[in-house]
Amino acid sequence: MDTPKQYYESINLPGVLSIRNVSELHSKISNEFHSRDTIIVSIPEGAEADLSFVQLIESSRRQAKSQGKTFRLSSPASGSVLKVLERSGFIESFDQEDANFWLHKEVSL
Repeated sequence: MDTPKQYYESINLPGVLSIRNVSELHSKISNEFHSRDTIIVSIPEGAEADLSFVQLIESSRRQAKSQGKTFRLSSPASGSVLKVLERSGFIESFDQEDANFWLHKEVSL
């Protein structure tokens, strides 16, 4: 019997997602890019985030797309992450793909 090509497991992030640890977060995500075709990021409930985290996730999305990989959040952005998206103007400029990624909003016909 064939085993699945890939084991799907979330990257569990720490409770602080800021410029202070963005290098560590980048390394953690980069390591997954080398070993997986599907990268799922799990943001802890109540995590404290800043704009550097949102920028890291956005650049990771673009990298995944360019490499034909799947990159997604395990659950919709909430709490501090959602507030950063709102304050920085990201949500106002979301297209459908962005809304689906960050907020898990599917296309409605």
